[in-house]
Amino acid sequence: MIPKKFFCSLFILWLLTSPLFILCQDLPTTKTFTPSDTVRTVEILPGVRKLEYRKIDSVTEVQILAGNVRLRQGNSIFECDSCVITKRLNLFEAFGNVHINDSDTTNVYSDHLRYLTDKKIAYLDGNVKLTDGKGTLTTPTLEYDMNTKVGIYRNGGKVVNKETVLTSEEGFYYADLKDVYFKKKVRLKDPVYDLESDSLLYNTGTETVRFIAETFIKDSTGRTINTREGYYDKRTGKAEFGQRPVITDKDIRITGGTIRSNDSTGITQIFDKGIIVDTAGKRTVIADTIFYDKKNESFLAFAKPLMIIEQENDSIFIAADTLFSAKLSTLYGTKDSVIKKDTIKGVKVIDVKTKDSTDRYFEAFRNVRIFSDSLQAVCDSMFYSFRDSVFRLYDEPVVWSKENQITGDTILLYTKNKKADKMQVFKNSFIASIIKPEIFNQVKSTRMDAWFIDGNIDSVRARGSAECIYYIQDEDSAFTGINQSTAELMDIYFKEQELQRVVFRTAVKGTIWPMKQKSPQEMRLQNFKWRDAERPKTRYELFE
Repeated sequence: MIPKKFFCSLFILWLLTSPLFILCQDLPTTKTFTPSDTVRTVEILPGVRKLEYRKIDSVTEVQILAGNVRLRQGNSIFECDSCVITKRLNLFEAFGNVHINDSDTTNVYSDHLRYLTDKKIAYLDGNVKLTDGKGTLTTPTLEYDMNTKVGIYRNGGKVVNKETVLTSEEGFYYADLKDVYFKKKVRLKDPVYDLESDSLLYNTGTETVRFIAETFIKDSTGRTINTREGYYDKRTGKAEFGQRPVITDKDIRITGGTIRSNDSTGITQIFDKGIIVDTAGKRTVIADTIFYDKKNESFLAFAKPLMIIEQENDSIFIAADTLFSAKLSTLYGTKDSVIKKDTIKGVKVIDVKTKDSTDRYFEAFRNVRIFSDSLQAVCDSMFYSFRDSVFRLYDEPVVWSKENQITGDTILLYTKNKKADKMQVFKNSFIASIIKPEIFNQVKSTRMDAWFIDGNIDSVRARGSAECIYYIQDEDSAFTGINQSTAELMDIYFKEQELQRVVFRTAVKGTIWPMKQKSPQEMRLQNFKWRDAERPKTRYELFE
């Protein structure tokens, strides 16, 4: 089928070569094409080389212009090689090098234009280009409303804004606002990131992307983002993602109700049930508010924070008012994970030049609670080094292992293969084991050292003014007496995590009381306090 534009071109050529055509050079006066509404007057500006009036029928008259054609309607200027104006239809068509300058703010170019003068709507096709001074749109066809300053394309389009390129099947270009609404198979390419979505808003002036549908983003570092809502400001590097976005950055996976990030600072803020998962270190942090520093590889979590150290059979759950974690090398002011001293504040460290997954520490402040199936603990503050796998518990710490409670001013819990291996208790050391309600075996001393086998307590050495009270039982577990003794050094042995016997390693003083002679309430060492009410009973308590 021969295109309609071909017949239009033949028609214009016939008119231009007709004997009836009037040749006008440098017209002395400005001609006007005036519809009934004078507000929509179209002026023919001086400089047109050829102009003819042609009557098509009894009611239709056309004006045919060629060469340096320039028209004006209000603040808009139209330029083209040739033009046919139909007054009765409130229409003109322009051919060749079409250019619309709309109020000096928007410029539109094409090969062909059909313009409704009363409605001020332009239909452009053939190498269409629209620019607002910031971004440039190219498309095969475009509908542009001069009233609303909105351009619509439905056959694919591309917007280029500096180094950013956006493409889609459909789009709405709001020239006054410099906003573009992209629809269907939206693609964005930029030196910093690539993006895919079904719908997207982009402002060429502020260089801001707004996400309004399921969107996938991948940046130059390999980080990926899945989101349904939010924005990204290229000029500032600030972004916000909503409706539980997911950010994956190498071994780190982040999600939350809302996430805000700043590329210039490297800080990511996570709100509303935020989660950070370290797949390499097998660590998870959950909190209502988390600040993650990518540059320093640190995080600060508060508002019901919880950390999970994953292991195959007995994961460790840690809750507190505030949790913080960072690199050991940052803490001690070294570079590239280099820590030169063998021990710093009791933290065993190693001199390494490459990235080390154990180059981390973890702190918890206020109302610290720790739970694993084999061991539980509470304290006011805690420091944990992934280098030496030691939990340092401060300010009235308590550790429970089955029926045993251990307290002291400071407790160091050493783990091996993520299980309790040994424990050091400093000052006011006290271990109590419940046998029956109100009946407790007890040992206190200045210091205690405990050892574990497969995560279960095996033995304890008490030294420095050691005292004990323990109930003597026969093979049938019947009570036969109560041993109350003191010594400088004594060892306590456990069987199936129950106190089995006490061995005195130095001179001992003591008494064995008949069972009927002493009540359980009388048999209490000084500073005895059973704190089982503070003990986390299940991991689910830590989520509350």
